[in-house]
Amino acid sequence: MSDGIQVVKARYQTVTVIAPARLHMGFIDLSGGLGRHFGSIGLALNEINTRLNITAADSLHVTGPSAERALKCTRQFCQLLGVSDLLSITIENAIPEHIGLGSGTQMALAVGAGLNAFYGLGLSVREIAQLSDRGARSGIGIGIFEKGGLVVDGGRGPETKTPPIITQMAVPEDWRFILVFDQRGQGLHGEQEISAFQQLPPFPQAQAERLCYLLLMQGLPALAEHDLLKFGEVITSLQQAVGDHFAPVQGGMFTSPDVAGAMATLAAQGAVAVGQTSWGPTGFCAVASHERALALQGLLEQQFAASPLSFLIASARNDTADILVS
Repeated sequence: MSDGIQVVKARYQTVTVIAPARLHMGFIDLSGGLGRHFGSIGLALNEINTRLNITAADSLHVTGPSAERALKCTRQFCQLLGVSDLLSITIENAIPEHIGLGSGTQMALAVGAGLNAFYGLGLSVREIAQLSDRGARSGIGIGIFEKGGLVVDGGRGPETKTPPIITQMAVPEDWRFILVFDQRGQGLHGEQEISAFQQLPPFPQAQAERLCYLLLMQGLPALAEHDLLKFGEVITSLQQAVGDHFAPVQGGMFTSPDVAGAMATLAAQGAVAVGQTSWGPTGFCAVASHERALALQGLLEQQFAASPLSFLIASARNDTADILVS
């Protein structure tokens, strides 16, 4: 523990945080030609999460998957908040890193929210996100932690600290999302991601205007009316537009050619909302029921048995992250 740390007593014996993974369904304006930069849509998932427990200890030690990342977050938060780092953090689950499911943001928020509860600091999720420098481009990782469901963030303006969530909606309980993973690789991240954004050409203003209209006047009303086909049509259009824009730096609409093949098969079988989450390589699509998802998963497992792909059926999480104390 560093010198100058405040004596802030723990309020609980154990704090458990469960932070859901998310699908990043695309950006709205990648160049900010209409006055706000980025803007994005995404949703929280039930089946993949980061779960960690925080207790007091004689020294700082972190165990479990993604322990190195969690240790870095813990040291950063303790220093910024001026609290003791005499802690034991056990990570039971961690969202896999750099495959498009929001692992970095959810780990940072899980650690920060856990420490906030453990020491009774009274910080908001937004304040925690600012301390960890999350939300530089997309705000949906913050949004699904604090709200769950499907969220749309309003992008970045001149004074934005973290992108504001302008819409949060529940996703029908029976909808299912098929995730397609490529076991061999990771999407762009860190310096590679920054460099990729710098290399991209300007995003056409007319395209941003079209995506805004599609999302506001077609996609979100379709979700409100539980119209999966229309909602999926909008998400696919948004994904195609953004994927075409990213193609020069990621090798096509999909980072992984194998994932691209599986997504084409799913689309041919009637799946909708077809796309790649963030930089991938994970692909996703939506179907109307668990039974239909199981049938398509079986088809994929047969057709792509010799490939490096794996598949998961997921449902939307319409609740906030869990912060449990005892």
